[in-house]
Amino acid sequence: MSTFGLRLRKGIRQLKDVLIGRTQITNKLKFYLMIGSVMSVHVLLLIIFYQLRVLPMFFFNICSIVTYLSCFNLIHRGSAYYLSVYFITFIEVVLHSFAACLVLGWQYGFAQYIIAILPVGFYICYMLDINRRKIKIAVFLALVSMFAFILCKLISFYGEPLVDLDNELVEIIIYIINTCGTFAFLTLFTLVFVFEIRLSSNRLQHQNAILEKLASTDPLTGLYNRRSMDIFLSQAAESDTSFALIMCDIDDFKKVNDTYGHDFGDVVLKDVAKITSEQVREKGYVCRWGGEEILILLNNASEESSYRIAENIRRNVANKVFDLNEKWIRCSLTIGIAIHKKREAVEETITRADYNLYRGKRSGKNAVVL
Repeated sequence: MSTFGLRLRKGIRQLKDVLIGRTQITNKLKFYLMIGSVMSVHVLLLIIFYQLRVLPMFFFNICSIVTYLSCFNLIHRGSAYYLSVYFITFIEVVLHSFAACLVLGWQYGFAQYIIAILPVGFYICYMLDINRRKIKIAVFLALVSMFAFILCKLISFYGEPLVDLDNELVEIIIYIINTCGTFAFLTLFTLVFVFEIRLSSNRLQHQNAILEKLASTDPLTGLYNRRSMDIFLSQAAESDTSFALIMCDIDDFKKVNDTYGHDFGDVVLKDVAKITSEQVREKGYVCRWGGEEILILLNNASEESSYRIAENIRRNVANKVFDLNEKWIRCSLTIGIAIHKKREAVEETITRADYNLYRGKRSGKNAVVL
């Protein structure tokens, strides 16, 4: 198979991946679409002019097809040639419209292609790196398009066509073909533009979600950070429902860091955070309050339910073997619980949970104190 055939098959495969949402549409593929769609119109016109024996336009379309085949090669060579490809396309479309109006006349609708190529210049500025110079080029080409369109009309108005087909049916058919080609070209690039807007919007939403997650969670454990927990605590205090605060602290965590290194300490923190999250799930929020301290907010919690969850957490951590690089240890948690009272400030509830935590520390650690 020829090199061109291989490139064509690759382009079709890429287009299929884009349509089914498997991949993003690339600038190279966009230019392949643009050149391919324009060249397909010229192939159709080539057949029509051959059948009608309009030899000047037949040979002109042969030259146009050869030009677009060379554009495929330029596109393959890289993005440095993309703007040149557009200039070649623009010049060819304008010259073809001039030639068609000169040979056949205005009434066949060939000048419509000048309108079709007009928005592409602005799209190229959007697609490539936008700068003031390229915007000026797009505006300049838009003005050239306008004068070229008017000039095509003047050519037909003040001069007789070189070839008189003298067939109204042929005139209508060619006009319809040119009109359909123009609308198809505009529709294609409108769809591509809409697709890109939607893709950019989705990408922006995804990036915002990532930034929101980074701003609201602790990067090591994946738990909510203190800033997020402050918001949840304010919301819970403003509601009429009861809630419990559970303060957890890893026993002798400094000794773990000093003995086994901070990497091992990070493993312990992440595993404890995972165990805690698995026990709480949708019942509330888990936050890395600071250092080795974890604060849990349980919604609609009673003393019994909060104690049960805290005890499950303590027991699972105590039974867990933490290991890294063939070293293993066991750790424990001391946990303090406080049920929020009506009209009590959240800070006071936190203080009571913290106080119960240190009661557990003084009584021997690895305990839940309510």
